[in-house]
Amino acid sequence: MQAIGKVGLFGAAGAAGQSIAAALSAAGRDYRVVGRSRQPLAAAFGHDPHAEIVTWNPDDPASIRAAAAGLQTVIYLVGVPYDQFAAHPPLMEKTLEGVKAAGVERLILIGTVYPYGRAQGNPITEDHPREPHTFKGRMRLAQENLVLAAHGHDGLSTLVLRLPDFYGPGVERSLLHGVFEGAANAKRAQMIGPVDVPHEFIYLPDVGPVVEALTRTPAAYGRWWHLAGAGTLTQREVARQAYALAGRAPKLMVAGKTMLRVLGLFSPLMRELVEMNYLMTEPVVLDDTALTKLLGPIAKTPYEEGIRRCFEAARNTASASGTTRRSAAETV
Repeated sequence: MQAIGKVGLFGAAGAAGQSIAAALSAAGRDYRVVGRSRQPLAAAFGHDPHAEIVTWNPDDPASIRAAAAGLQTVIYLVGVPYDQFAAHPPLMEKTLEGVKAAGVERLILIGTVYPYGRAQGNPITEDHPREPHTFKGRMRLAQENLVLAAHGHDGLSTLVLRLPDFYGPGVERSLLHGVFEGAANAKRAQMIGPVDVPHEFIYLPDVGPVVEALTRTPAAYGRWWHLAGAGTLTQREVARQAYALAGRAPKLMVAGKTMLRVLGLFSPLMRELVEMNYLMTEPVVLDDTALTKLLGPIAKTPYEEGIRRCFEAARNTASASGTTRRSAAETV
């Protein structure tokens, strides 16, 4: 039986990295978290004796090689600003060179649905054509093509794990974060519409155990896989459930494509969201039957439970913020 080696999370400070790290720690496995700045890594992982904290410069080949030294598996989670997607392929190319030079055996790219373009009927399996019609989709496609082309060369095995949109407690970079924040603070939720189209979301804490399993499943490599959410529901239904937990009726502020264009005159992020708004009107829904056959049953948190946990996290944050403000006022 092959020994299970150390895993490195490149771009670890985000919510997905924390989910995967939690699963590795729960399995008693040592892991390395890699990022540009030590402070956020220390804040997120400094409490875990299984974690080793390493900083890197992903533009420096020597730094990449040093960050990967001694690792069996690299999980690639490196993000770029939403208006700088052209950086994805060159960053991936440099990383692949560095990890191969360091003797890494396996690399997992956490991917998106962007490379598919418009769905040709839902749910889709892994044999769906990759025909992106957006710039971001083309950049993501180029990135994962580099990963897949590296499989079987210089001792490296690779795979792509494709996820739908995600949500989770305290996950700010989620389409649904504004709903939980609004419900917890008795304010209007800021959302991107349309909100009445069935959409797929994955509860982010469910991702970690799947990735941990893939790091020790050699048969998984050389292709891409889907990890689906717990079915579909509309954003309006998420809001209904979240506000019901707060004992309130939903209050929503929905920005559709036209509003995003207007907001984009003032906000680069809003401007970039226009291109990908097709995923709100024509969502891509993933079929993960193949992954289930490979790994066995995959635990997925039902939406009702996930929404409750997210609301409770937002309420705790709101309560803590209120306590901080009151304490500050008392000391003035």
